Amino acid sequence: MEMKVTRLYTGSDGESHFEDITIPLKDQEGFFEWSEPTKATGIIFAELYSDKLLDWHNAPRRQFIVTLEGEVEIGIGDGTKRIFRGGDVLMAEDTTGRGHSRRRGKDQHHKVIIITLD
Repeated sequence: MEMKVTRLYTGSDGESHFEDITIPLKDQEGFFEWSEPTKATGIIFAELYSDKLLDWHNAPRRQFIVTLEGEVEIGIGDGTKRIFRGGDVLMAEDTTGRGHSRRRGKDQHHKVIIITLD
């Protein structure tokens, strides 16, 4: 099995791009599966409650963003937008370049756990 994750990274063109990646999971004792450990530096609990568009910005560090509740729309320079909902995982690595935009789903708070990697 595998876990699907969306990677948000800066390309050689200075623009942010989406890439769908998978993290392999290994069977453990015949009743669950898990990945190899990923070294993390911290955990942040956050809630976005404003529907204001946060225009072009970069991720402050490499981090996984796990949506717990609500939804958020992430936009990139070529006009592509993706919506992340409960259970979705975004690996934000676009720490340079133009960055991305973010808007919370209407009438919803967006609750996340951020797992910092750097």
